[in-house]
Amino acid sequence: MSEMILEEHKINASEAIVTSEAVIKAPPKFIQSPRIQKLAQRSRELAISGKRRLGSPEMPLGDHACWIDIGPFPDRDQMPSRVNGYEASGESWGRDYAFLVDHFPVDIYENERIVGEIHWEMHMVRQYVWPQSVLKVGEWASELGASGFSSGHTCPDLAIGLEQGWGGILERIKRSRAKYLELDNQARASYLHGLEMICESVIGFIQRHAEKARQLAQDESDPWQKQTYLRVAECCAHIATQPPRTYYEGVQWIHFAVMLDRVVGHGNGYGRLDLYLIDLYRKSRATGELSDEEAREYLSEMFLKLRGQFFSLGGRDAQLNDATNEMSFVVLEAYDLIGDYNNLGVMWHTDINREFYNYACDVLARHGESIPVLVNYDLMREAELRSGVPEEDAWRVVYSGCQWFCIPGKEYCDQDVNSINLLVPMQRTIAAAIEQQAADFETFYTLFEEELTITARALRTWKNSQYEFLGSLWPEMFTSMNSHGPIERGIDMVDQRGVDYQYTSVNILGIPNVADSFHAIRKLVFEQKRYPLAEVQEAVATNWAGREVMRQRFLNQDKFGNDLDEVDALFVRVTESLARILGSMVNLRGQEFRASLFHFQGHLTPERIGATPDGRLAQEYLAHGINPQVGRNLTGLLATANSIAKVDQRKFQGGTMQVELQPKFFDGKEEIWKYIRDFSDVFFRKGGIQINLNIMDLKKLQDAMDHPENPAYQNIIVRVTGYASRFICLSHAYQKEFVARMNYEGL
Repeated sequence: MSEMILEEHKINASEAIVTSEAVIKAPPKFIQSPRIQKLAQRSRELAISGKRRLGSPEMPLGDHACWIDIGPFPDRDQMPSRVNGYEASGESWGRDYAFLVDHFPVDIYENERIVGEIHWEMHMVRQYVWPQSVLKVGEWASELGASGFSSGHTCPDLAIGLEQGWGGILERIKRSRAKYLELDNQARASYLHGLEMICESVIGFIQRHAEKARQLAQDESDPWQKQTYLRVAECCAHIATQPPRTYYEGVQWIHFAVMLDRVVGHGNGYGRLDLYLIDLYRKSRATGELSDEEAREYLSEMFLKLRGQFFSLGGRDAQLNDATNEMSFVVLEAYDLIGDYNNLGVMWHTDINREFYNYACDVLARHGESIPVLVNYDLMREAELRSGVPEEDAWRVVYSGCQWFCIPGKEYCDQDVNSINLLVPMQRTIAAAIEQQAADFETFYTLFEEELTITARALRTWKNSQYEFLGSLWPEMFTSMNSHGPIERGIDMVDQRGVDYQYTSVNILGIPNVADSFHAIRKLVFEQKRYPLAEVQEAVATNWAGREVMRQRFLNQDKFGNDLDEVDALFVRVTESLARILGSMVNLRGQEFRASLFHFQGHLTPERIGATPDGRLAQEYLAHGINPQVGRNLTGLLATANSIAKVDQRKFQGGTMQVELQPKFFDGKEEIWKYIRDFSDVFFRKGGIQINLNIMDLKKLQDAMDHPENPAYQNIIVRVTGYASRFICLSHAYQKEFVARMNYEGL
């Protein structure tokens, strides 16, 4: 077992472990009121029934949709772009968005104080087809190991709307449009006309909630419910155009903002919830109109509706002091109350409020659902600084989903699906080394960097071909209304110069497999000369058929994740090559490509890759992100943490340590949260950037795969990759892969 972490910060293994009783029987800190119980039950029923399920019926990705499925949009054939003809422009896109939202039903249910649902997203009703010229570039790039259409996971700055209200934003849009009309810039004026229609549809949608709430109040005989409807009506009537005045109005405003942003169809992060709400919280507390219970329950209601949307807590302020405040606690309490999920990220730093961080670790330990995610604020900020973001913006960085981070309202990251499959340049490297009769590993690695450069340049060509069309094809117009620049510039945030920072994030698939393969090749081919490289190529091409002894030799070489310097150094070398090669390229916006040491789901389709020289068979899953290949981290959790922490995360757009533990891991001790706190403290101090921690009973998960109808299994929440979901709502392939990860038996 590695001693590095233990010695540096005096964490004693016997003190860092605790009992499974705490996981299974720990009492909740808060008891749900009958009202919240009913709302939580409704949310669970919607999820289990499949009405919140993303993905296809054949490959469901989980139940983290923001919308509720009530069937296809009934007025789809009346969409303006279908009646008047499709046009790839912001004005056409805005007209379609406004039409869709104008035809949304208004849903207000009993017991609700936070109201509003959506049922459709824009990709369900509007054409989203890339030109053939772009698709041809994509086919070529895919052959070289590069892929991914432009997508979201950026982050608006909701502070804009909270301060200005939708009425204030609309006035800014109108002023900017008038300016560009006067200057005879029809393109920018046209885009702003689309933005104006969107903002008006938002105002109308919220006003319709006020009208319906008043109608419901008129027909209601129960005094409490009648008063609740009237309060909803007053709130919605005000925030339709004006900034929220109270904490309650602030939560309702944010709820509408996130829902209507999701209509765009791409997942985003939504910034620091504690900073957004702290002033309204203090004001409402000072006037005596807000109780502790109400503060929690309003957010709990929002979480039950919004599902898998990402909010951040903690971090530092502009003076780099701890930014934790009273709302930081309230947000965690709101999740703690319901034990369901929204995706919360606690941004650790060396000076973080210890009471708050202790509570975050306690919540994580008791629920065991990788909520909150723990992320290293200091490293995220340094990564932004390294990319050229100035100090006055870098401190604003937030965790924005999965393993990403960005500057709210100022950075369009284009994340989620851009990808380099590192196995493809590795395969070409082997072929080139055979052809050129490479005599040593250094020559072999030089060839790899050449092949990786070819793949990276193909990705650059592929992405730039998309960027020529993205601003008109699929603008993120709602998000742009709460961003800094698009309204005044008349340019969408996804288009060139729409916002200040427009880096391209690139997921990387297979780094641990490549490092393990290279180490085995270095040992068995170049140093021991036991096998010629041509035989290695043939072995993996035939899935090691007839070569089991050979496969075992390659499989039994040292592997990444065991705190072994030689193989870990090779892993780090591969990441450094990625940082240097991608960082040397700029996109059409003039800003760099940034590697993200993560992949959303590529590791689930091993048959597309084939066998690999690390001894992996073609049918076995690949490593998940930068986590060791399942079954290869044999020396415990701390050794794996040390291996991962050797990467310089300042050079990357995130890289998660994904940890799945069984309750028995903690047998014999109490207070799991202290172990999580101590472990994460040291991991972050040593250079780790993110921890996703699930604590799940393996036998229950295995049984849940076969008996999803069992009520005991219907509320098991797991963090799959970057997102959380009910386990029973995942595809069987996801379930199998998740269960296979749970292999840590000790420290």
